[in-house]
Formats: sequence, C-alpha cells, structure tokens
Amino acid sequence: MKDLAYLNKFFIKYRWRLVPGVLFVIISNIFGVLPAQVIRVAFDLVTDNIGVYQLFSGFNRQQIIYDIFGSSLLLFGVLVLVLALLRGLFLFFMRQTIILMSRHIEYDLKNEIYAHYQLLSLAFYRRHNTGDLMNRVTEDVSRVRMYLGPGIMYTINTIVLFVLVIYAMLTVNVRLAVFSVLPLPILAVIIFYVNTVIEFRSEQIQKRLSALSSFVQENFSGIRVIKSYVRENFVRKKFAVESEDYKAQSMAMAKVQALFFPSMLLLIGLSNVITIYIGGVEVMKGNITAGNIAEFIVYLNMLAFPVISLGWVTSLIQRAAASQKRINEFLHQQPEIISPVTAPHNVNGKIEFRNVTFNYPDTGITALKKVSFKVNPGEMVAVIGRTGSGKSTIANLIMRMYDTTGGEILVDDKPLTSLNLDNYRSQIGFVPQEVFLFSDKISHNIAFSADVLDMQRVEQAAKDAAVYNNIIELEQGFDTLIGERGVTLSGGQKQRVSIARAIVKQPQVLIFDDCLSAVDTRTEEEILSNLGRIMQGKTSIIISHRISTIKNADNILVLDNGHIIEQGTHARLMELKGPYFELYEKQLLEEEEQA
Repeated sequence: MKDLAYLNKFFIKYRWRLVPGVLFVIISNIFGVLPAQVIRVAFDLVTDNIGVYQLFSGFNRQQIIYDIFGSSLLLFGVLVLVLALLRGLFLFFMRQTIILMSRHIEYDLKNEIYAHYQLLSLAFYRRHNTGDLMNRVTEDVSRVRMYLGPGIMYTINTIVLFVLVIYAMLTVNVRLAVFSVLPLPILAVIIFYVNTVIEFRSEQIQKRLSALSSFVQENFSGIRVIKSYVRENFVRKKFAVESEDYKAQSMAMAKVQALFFPSMLLLIGLSNVITIYIGGVEVMKGNITAGNIAEFIVYLNMLAFPVISLGWVTSLIQRAAASQKRINEFLHQQPEIISPVTAPHNVNGKIEFRNVTFNYPDTGITALKKVSFKVNPGEMVAVIGRTGSGKSTIANLIMRMYDTTGGEILVDDKPLTSLNLDNYRSQIGFVPQEVFLFSDKISHNIAFSADVLDMQRVEQAAKDAAVYNNIIELEQGFDTLIGERGVTLSGGQKQRVSIARAIVKQPQVLIFDDCLSAVDTRTEEEILSNLGRIMQGKTSIIISHRISTIKNADNILVLDNGHIIEQGTHARLMELKGPYFELYEKQLLEEEEQA
C-alpha cells in the first residue's frame, strides 16, 4: 500500500465527500439488516397464528383472526418495502459521494500527471515511447480510480455489513452463526485465487488482442506492398497463428470462469443447507424459533455478495497499487531543464557558444565537441554539414531543450540557464526538421502560438511562407482540417505551414532546422527573400544540407563530427577550396545530372 499512500493527499482534499460517504454506507447497511428481523417476526407470526386460526375452525371469529393476520402480514410487507427504499436512497447518496470523489481525484491526478509531463525535458521523451506515456495517464489512472471509488466503497460496505450481520447472528444463536458462515471463508479464498488467475488471463488476452489488432492494422496499411510481393498466403498463415494464440488464451479464460461460478453457487448453497439443518436442530431444542432460520438465510444471502466482492476488491487494490507505482515513477522524475524565476528579458538576438560540448544522455553520443561561435543581432548565420555532424543539436541547445555537457551558451551576454525559459522561448520562432502539424484547421495550426486568432496575420504569414496560394485552392481554405499529423498535405506544404507558424510569432530569433528539404528551388528562393525582409534587424539561424539555401548568409559554419571545421561567408569559403567547396561542387554536379 506504500505506493497508494501518494493518494492520501486527495483523501484529505475531498474529506467532505469521503466522510459523508462512509456515514451513508453505515446507514444503508443498517436499513439492509433490519428487513431480516422483520421477516423473522413475520415468519413467527405466521407459524403462531396458523394454530390459532385452525383452533377457531367453524366459528365466526375465524374470519376476524384471518383479517387481523392478513393486515399484519401486509404491514410487515410494507415495512420491508419501506426499509428497502430507504436503503436504496442511502446507497444512492453513498455512490454520489464516494464514486464522485473518485472521479474528482481522477481528474486531479490526470491534470497533475499531464502538468508534470509538460515540465519534463526532451531527454525524457527520447527515453519513453508515446504509448507508454499515454497508458500511464489513461489506463493506469483508470485502475487507480477503480480503487478510489468502487474499491474503497465496497471495502467499507463489506466491513460494515460483516460487523452488523455477524453481530446480529451471534445475538440470536452462537452455534448456528458459526456453522452457517463456515463455507464463506473457503469461498473468499477461492474467489481471491480465481480472481488472480482471471486477472492474469485477462492481461494475456489483452496482449494477444493488441498484437492481433496491430498485425491486422499494419498489413491493411501495407496491402500494396503485400500484393506487389505476392505475400497474401504468407500473411494469411501468420494471421491464423496470431488468431490461434488469441483463441487459446480465450478458451483458458472460459474454463476458469466455467469452474468458478458453479463452485461459488455450490458453497453459497452449502451455507444455506447447513443453516437449515443446524437451525432445525436448534428449533427442536427450543433454543430458536423457525423465524430465526428464515432470518439467518436472509443474512447469509446478504453476506454472499460482500464475500464475492472481497476477492474482486483485493484484485482492484493490487492492480491499483501496480498502476500507481508506474505513475509514481514518472511523477518522481525531476526535469533536467529547470527554468529560473527571473524577470522577463527582451531578447536582442546576440547568441554565443563558448567551448560547448554536448553528449546525448540516453545514447552517450558526443554530438558537439568544444564548439565556439558568435551570432550578432540582425545576422543570418547558416550551419551546414553531413548527417550526424551535430547541426540539429545546435538548434536544440539554443532552444534549451537540453543543457550543455561542457562550456556555456550566452544570449545577450547572459548565460542561457539564467533566463526565464517561457519568456525566452516565446521570442524564438523554431521550425523543426521533423514537421508536426496538429489534427486541426490550417489557420489554427499557423496561429498555434497565439491565444487569439488574427486571420490577417495568419494570411500574411502564409504568404511569406509561400503557401497562401495552396491553401486558398483547398475547398474550405484556411478552415480545412488537415488530418492527423497533416496527412492531407504534401511534404512541401507541411513544411511551409510549419514555417508560417514560426513567422506569425514575429520572433526576435528564427531557427530553421533543415525545413526546406521538400521545397523546390524556386519556392525556396521566395521564402528566403521574404525572410530577409521580415527578419531585418533580427537574428536568423538556418540549418541546411543544401548550399543553395545558405549561400547568402552573413556567416556559414561547416560542421563535421561535432567540430566546426570551417566558417565564413560563401565567397570566402569558396576561396579556401576546402570541405565547403567540395560539397558545393558535388551538389552542383548532382543538380546538372538531374537537369
């Protein structure tokens, strides 16, 4: 339970729901126990008055006795009905307090996890896949909620009902009480064991179903490849194997359930048989009345559900503890990137790297090795190099997605780590290498950084990114839903929408991380021309593998294996006849061959 102790703060927060809920549980069970005693009195009334009724056989008074007898039974029936209605009312109040409390805690817990996710740095997301993150905030929280609501409610209900019923049974006859409940502990153990088996089988079935669904989805998505390589029979056999595994797990589950329910009914029935037998012996001895046997049978049937739920609740608690442990693993992780609480700083655009070294924490790869350079306000600086040379790492470090392993980064002569992160990032426009668009309207994707949609600015940003004409050609224009991850747009259109999203911020620093790779040369020149106009007096950092993109930059950094091997203007680097010149000649030759 130590993992579930994390939830105690929520119990304190919602104590005015929990405490009344416990009171409603107690009151509802009191009204649940009383009908058994009413039935006992009614049963004894029947047995006692049958003899009196027969005694007056042939007399006029027999009808009077019959009427009194009938009225009494009707009164007892109405009383049982009223008690049942009162119990139902308080059960409703019980659920409205405890179950609603669990929903409120679920809401708070999901928000707390999501808020903590937002604080964690990029390294965390590189270590964990999206499915695992989603599972902890959905499936794991749902399991915890089952403990907070039904788990707690049925636990309290079972304890209260056991205390009230066992006390009532012991006050009537100790011997009969002991014998009648003998099979119930055995039932509880069986239910606990079977629930554990069912839980294990259920998880196995879910895994097989998940694997089967993934297999089907993947093959339907790649049906063109399957048909092209004539692999239909091979895929059909693999599907049959997956289906067989799923069937085997489902059949094993069905066998367990087939044995479980008859065993449960057998033991409950055995309790009733023992009660009737021992109760009959006690009636003959004159220790109890026939009404007490009826009372005990009602009590036993009342105890049956709590005993059955005991194993289920235990399983709920075990599952919740395992899920909360998984949740705690993430909640206790501290973000590597911590934003200091400082006054907002207006970024001028001066950026300096001083002997910056960086190792990726999850892989240990050294991406940058003692890199030093300066970017002055208003300059356009370009970074070029082969794949894996460390270009994107420079962009991530400027955005402070990671902290440097060695050296430091200065922004306006201040250490980057001393700046308020939200304020700093709000003044930077960043277009990542891997474009991500939300499943929303195009206008909302472009205006993502703004709280209020300004269509005039959105349209101008689209024009500057050379995507305006493509958008207005769509049936619904800027109101077009672009689908998950922008699937309805081409690669070049997605890149340009992403560029427009950065431009609409009117940033002081603009970072392009190889985001023009899917754009043709003519469109690229139009975008860069527009950038030169709108970023005048502001800092631009363009990362690219194409020299045509960066040749007009004020300074070009040539990276190789984490080192700056050359830097200067396009003209100066061409004069040096070094790696930059070789890269230029190679790309020029490739363009001529393609032409």
